[in-house]
Parts: sequence; structure tokens; C-alpha cells
Amino acid sequence: MAKMLFKAGEDYELKLSQLAAGSDKIAKKAIYEAAAIVADRIKWNLADVLSGDSTGALWESLGIAPILQDNDGNWGTKIGFDGYSGKPYKGFPKGTPNQLKARVLESGRSGQTKKPFVRPAVNMTHDQAVAKMRRVIEEEIKKLDL
Repeated sequence: MAKMLFKAGEDYELKLSQLAAGSDKIAKKAIYEAAAIVADRIKWNLADVLSGDSTGALWESLGIAPILQDNDGNWGTKIGFDGYSGKPYKGFPKGTPNQLKARVLESGRSGQTKKPFVRPAVNMTHDQAVAKMRRVIEEEIKKLDL
């Protein structure tokens, strides 16, 4: 059995510590750029599902939540709808929640057929988003000149 001995020099140690120190920033950048791909496709699908004028409130309320690290050390974000639209009425004093409008459109309800636009967007962009994260991570590591 062969034995290999490797002694890391100070330069190598410094670069590894730079990579470790910048890993949070790299993770956030990669996730954000991948989430932007998915969010853009959701908007395109939304425009296809509805007529152009009726997408305004949902279109404007779609966003990417802050990228956070969970208790297990995994980084992630959510893409979703925020805010309210329409006139206030009983049960919704601020107007109809945009999240509710999106959910009804996506899943349907009695008397309204579903018109999925989120799930198809996620399925369609999965591989592209993963590839984008990989490219961003590789580019950021190259910047450290490891």
C-alpha cells in the first residue's frame, strides 16, 4: 500500500482559510442567482396563464426572501408572493392576500380550474438553477486563486 505525505505550506493554508471565510458569501450569491432564474420563469408562466393586465398585482408582489442558514447549516431561500391587492372587505381588511390569489390560481378551487404556473416553473428550471449555482461557486473559488 502506498503512503502519501502532504505538507501544506503557508500559502495553501491562507487560501483555504480565505475560502472558509468567504463560504457564506459564496453560498448566498449562488443561491440568489439560482433563485432569480426560477423567479423569472414563474413570472413568464404567470403571464402565460393570465391575461397581461390581470397579472399586475401578482407580478409585482413576487420576490425572493432573504437567504438564511437553518439550524442544520443548510442555506436556502423562498420565492413567493407578498402583500395585498384589491379593495378591503370582510375577512380581508387590507385586501386579498397575494399569496392566496397565487395559491388559488396554482391549485384551483370549487368553480375555478387550476392553472399551475409555479410548479411547472420549478420543474423546468431545476437543472438550469443547479448549474448556475455550480458555475457561481466555481467562479468565486477561482477568484481566490486556489
